[in-house]
Amino acid sequence: MTVMIGISKLYCGAVEASDPLRYGRESSRLPSHLLQFSHDKKPVVVWNMTKRCNLRCVHCYAFAEGEDYRGDELSTDEGRALIDDLASFGSPVILFSGGEPLLREDLPDLIDYAVKNGLRAVISTNGTLITPERARIFARCSLSYIGVSLDGLSEVNDAFRGVPGAFAKAIEGIRNAREAGIKVGLRFTINKRNVDEIPKVFDLLEKENIQRICFYHLVYAGRGSKLIEEDLSHEESRRAVNLIMDRTKSLFDRGFSPEVLTVDNHADGPFIYLRLLNEDPQRASGVLELLRMNEGNSSGVGIACIDEKGNVHADQFWRHLSFGNVRERPFSAIWTDLADPVMAKLKEKKKHVHGRCTGCRWLDVCAGNFRVRAEAATGDLWGHDPQCYLTDDEIA
Repeated sequence: MTVMIGISKLYCGAVEASDPLRYGRESSRLPSHLLQFSHDKKPVVVWNMTKRCNLRCVHCYAFAEGEDYRGDELSTDEGRALIDDLASFGSPVILFSGGEPLLREDLPDLIDYAVKNGLRAVISTNGTLITPERARIFARCSLSYIGVSLDGLSEVNDAFRGVPGAFAKAIEGIRNAREAGIKVGLRFTINKRNVDEIPKVFDLLEKENIQRICFYHLVYAGRGSKLIEEDLSHEESRRAVNLIMDRTKSLFDRGFSPEVLTVDNHADGPFIYLRLLNEDPQRASGVLELLRMNEGNSSGVGIACIDEKGNVHADQFWRHLSFGNVRERPFSAIWTDLADPVMAKLKEKKKHVHGRCTGCRWLDVCAGNFRVRAEAATGDLWGHDPQCYLTDDEIA
C-alpha cells in the first residue's frame, strides 16, 4: 500500500534512492515493493468485497457481519466490470478484502480475471480459511500475495479476534499458503493491548520464515473507533517504532531480511530519518530522497477503497464518506472528478491542512498524515493528526 513506511527499505537499506529511478517511477513498471515511490500515484484499490466474516475482531473498520449476512454485495459480473475499469485506468494492484474475502465463492474467479487483465492481485484475510486446496487454487490463479492479520500470539490474538483457536488456524493457513508457493505476510495493528507482543511477533516471523510484516498504527474507524482510548501515547509510539527498527536490524544482521513496514502514521518517516541522521548521515540523505518520492499520506490519490456495495471511498477507513458508486459511474470517472470539494482537496491536501502541520518542515514527506483520524479525534477534517508524535523541536 502507498501509505506504508518501509523500515527494512529505509532503516536497513534494502532500497536505495536510485532503485525507483531505474523504472522511471511509473506505476506500470515498478515492482510491487517500489510502488510507493511512483510519481503518477495510480491508486492501489482495496475492494472490501463482502461484510461477511467468520470472526469478530474488536478493531474491524468495516463493521463486518456474520457468515450468513449477504447485504447488497457487488455481483461477480459487476466485479469483472470494476476490474475492467481499473485495468484500463492503470491501477497497479487490487487488494481483495472484507469482511473475510474467502467467504465469497467467486474469489478465485475474480483473482484470475484481475491477473489476466494485468493487475497484481493480493488478499487481506484472517487466514483461518486457507486450506491446502484453496491455497493451491490461489497459486494457480497467480495470486501475488496474502496478508494475514494477527495481533499477537495465541491468547492475545484470539481475544482480539473474538474466536478461540483463531491463532492456530491462521498459522495453519499461513503454512498452507507458503507450501503452495504464495508469498505471505503478517498484518499487526498496534495498541495498548498488544504492544508488548511485538517482540514475540518478530520471533514468530523468524521461526516460520515469514517474509513480510506490516505494523499498523491504530486508525479510529469501524469497531476500531471504540479503541481510541487504547491507542498508544506519543512516547509509547516512539518506543514501539524504535523497537521495530531495532528488531528489524537484528534480523538483517543475522542474515534474515524480511520486508518490515509500518502503516498509517507518516510521522514514522521523519522519525526514521532523524535517527539515521545520528547513526549514518550519508545514508540518511538517500532516505530523505525516498521519503520525498513517497510523498506521505496518499488517501484519495494513491490508495482507494470500494466497499461491498460499490461505494468509492478515499481509503478503507473513510466508510462514512462516499464519492460515488461504481454501479452508477465507473471508478475512474469518480476518482478523477474534482467537482466534489473533498476529493479536490485530497488531491492537494498539503495546501489545506492546518494546526501543527502549517509550519512543519516535514509536510512534503508526510502530507498531513491521516485525515480520517484527525476528523475522528477533533471533528476537524483538516486539523493536525493527533497521533503525530514528533516534538515541536523535531518539526521546526
